[in-house]
Amino acid sequence: MPLTIAGIEVIQRRLQASSPTDASSEGPECTTEILAADHCRFPGARPLSVDIVFDQNTKIPLRDGVNLRADIFRPNNDDKVPALIAWGPYGKTGTSILSLNKMPGRAGVPLSAVSGYESFEGPDPAEWIPRGYAIVNIDARGVGYSQGDVRVHGSAEGQDGYDAIEHIASLPWCNGSIGMVGHSWLAMAQYHIAAQQPPHLKCIAPLEGISDIFNEAFCRGGISSANFFNLIVSMLKGSGSIEDAAAMMKAYPTSNAYWKDKRADFGKIQVPAYILASYTSGLHTAGSFRCYEEMKAPRWLTIHDSQALYDLYNTQRVQEVSRFFDRYLKNAVNDWEQTPQIRASLLGYNQPNISNLVLKNWPPSQARHQELFLSPGGLADATPTNEHDQTYQSDFRARQDATDSQELHFSHTFDKRSYLVGYSTVTLHVSCLDSDDLDVYVQLGKADAQGNPLQSQNIPLAALNKQGLPTDKIPAINILRYVGPTGQLRASTRPTSDDPGASTKAAKIPPGEIVKLTIPFLAAGMLFEQNERLVLKVSGHPMSFAESPLMWGAYQPANKGLHHVHFGGKYASSLRIPLLDEGQIAEHRDSSSEKISCTL
Repeated sequence: MPLTIAGIEVIQRRLQASSPTDASSEGPECTTEILAADHCRFPGARPLSVDIVFDQNTKIPLRDGVNLRADIFRPNNDDKVPALIAWGPYGKTGTSILSLNKMPGRAGVPLSAVSGYESFEGPDPAEWIPRGYAIVNIDARGVGYSQGDVRVHGSAEGQDGYDAIEHIASLPWCNGSIGMVGHSWLAMAQYHIAAQQPPHLKCIAPLEGISDIFNEAFCRGGISSANFFNLIVSMLKGSGSIEDAAAMMKAYPTSNAYWKDKRADFGKIQVPAYILASYTSGLHTAGSFRCYEEMKAPRWLTIHDSQALYDLYNTQRVQEVSRFFDRYLKNAVNDWEQTPQIRASLLGYNQPNISNLVLKNWPPSQARHQELFLSPGGLADATPTNEHDQTYQSDFRARQDATDSQELHFSHTFDKRSYLVGYSTVTLHVSCLDSDDLDVYVQLGKADAQGNPLQSQNIPLAALNKQGLPTDKIPAINILRYVGPTGQLRASTRPTSDDPGASTKAAKIPPGEIVKLTIPFLAAGMLFEQNERLVLKVSGHPMSFAESPLMWGAYQPANKGLHHVHFGGKYASSLRIPLLDEGQIAEHRDSSSEKISCTL
């Protein structure tokens, strides 16, 4: 029977086989063993500090008769404990092709820091079982030996999660309190599962995740791209199929009921949330901030200055997330509610970062917005009297590896220490003689007082160096190196409604006609010293680094010919930025938390 979601038939594709068995197979036997204290999964890994009961390949029944498989780690005693669920497609206990070992420099995480029993982007049982929790690593529907076909987020995966939570809560070792935790897909799944309101789910900890795969990933700004999705799917294993979201995007290139089903409904989440966000992720930035902005339940937002995999096993992060879980899964009286609701970081690039900046709201309502106008000399306080235009070759084949060209630069020099915090927008007047549509990409960056462009290092250089990755070999990929917030827009899909989920009707641009585009940037937090520069870049290709070396050169331009950017006279192209002043920052800065964000 064809799969339908929201009344729309879904295109699917086969996964790599996880084993010689087929989808109807019962799979391997469920087993239980005791992992003794001091046990190491492999040489050099973190040893266990306590005895752990390991229930492997446990069956979890779903409402339609499908069985999922889970690996459960729990204390070796008779105490009833809460469970932390890590739900994902990557292989439940180190069985995936994706692992820290596949990341450059192991993302700065030493081999000895984790046990190897963690699922990719999930919590380590060696850390959490001594804290009085069970870890439940679940292979989502269709993954590994879990039966069925993989669902790509949305209400279907949410319903599966509901059933799994209620089953885990009924097991004899569980105290009936369930939490969820994890990064990327493991965070995205939490949004949709929590929106189903399973009774025994008490709290969630989404540690960065996309919230709307159409508007934030596959078709951000109306520009289609499935390169990263195709890369991830090529690594997944199972005995069935997966929703082919890339094919669905070609079949349904504008928002419809299928895509709206994939958009997290944060208003339906009723449990407390510990939300992690970063400016540097790119993939997950918009979704993480939207989670905080649209949730109504109690929630806490931490905007960290690192990379999620490195941060996931950081002692400070583990201790803080543990306090959150203790409060809502164990009813601990630990004053968690006194934790500031919003704590931000600011990236210094060539200066120390600022961390744990307490804000009253997000985006900061106290920010003043400064408008800077494109001019022949950069960014000016007023639009030039005369009309000007500058051009770039829009169909340049970008590699996204720090070697690209065909980018316009406009800079503004700060006359005092300044802090850019929140959302910027740029309004551009553009035209193209060779095409009836334009894909326009923008990025903000930082340059030093001499005009040298800077990058922020997402993971401390020392951590990468210790894992055998020399500074001069650090690849230009997004998880490691960050230039600044980005924006993008296909001119024919420029918004006609404030509703990001609203359907848009393509409005092609007659060749040569000048069209006004307003492009929002992702959230940013940037620190500028006096005489340092903010740089606006405009191009016909993405300017952030690729997510993986495997994606260098994967970008396929849809543009044709030269793009003209018009400014001055009646074409007041401008950049609008949110700024906080020194007094607002000094009031809340925790100077002990400042860290160097090294420049390459």
